[in-house]
Amino acid sequence: MLITGAAMLAFLSFATVANAQKIKLVDGDPSPLKNESSVAFKFTYDNMAIGKFENGQDYIDKKKAEYNAKQDGKGDRWAEAWVNDRSARYEPKFIDLFLKYSLMSEKKDAKYTIIFHTSFTEAGYNVYISRHNAEINGEATIVETADPSKVIATISIEKAPGRTFGGDDYDAGTRITESYADAGKYLAKFIKKN
Repeated sequence: MLITGAAMLAFLSFATVANAQKIKLVDGDPSPLKNESSVAFKFTYDNMAIGKFENGQDYIDKKKAEYNAKQDGKGDRWAEAWVNDRSARYEPKFIDLFLKYSLMSEKKDAKYTIIFHTSFTEAGYNVYISRHNAEINGEATIVETADPSKVIATISIEKAPGRTFGGDDYDAGTRITESYADAGKYLAKFIKKN
């Protein structure tokens, strides 16, 4: 099979991006989760930085004002969607990919809960002639569901990339959703391996 130069370049670019994500065990031992058939999930976004903004609310306020200046109410709708996408798009995608690669099921009263805290979001951009992938940083804390003060393990995830194959990701929510998918997938693989 003959591979064109462009196809090879695209493959190498994808491979480089995929390897940019870093996952490491910060503390504890995630191996007890390997013996479980189900897990619960919780997501937090406290003190999340966004792009160049240490305080994520400053980013939201700026974008909201810019959009409202262009069209009355557009910024308000954008700000609402920015927050609603967390439970409507990002969290389900993280959970779906985690469950797929861990071969577990989601159960509210499972023995363990994964609390995923997003500490940083880069929305990225795609303006046809130029693009930058979205990415997230976060920390997955595995706790006992009955007593969340009992931490089993903490795992950090840095630079989980958000991109779609073919580059048809003009919507920031689509790119960020893929960051959560990547984080869920590789967290599951990390736990199975360790």
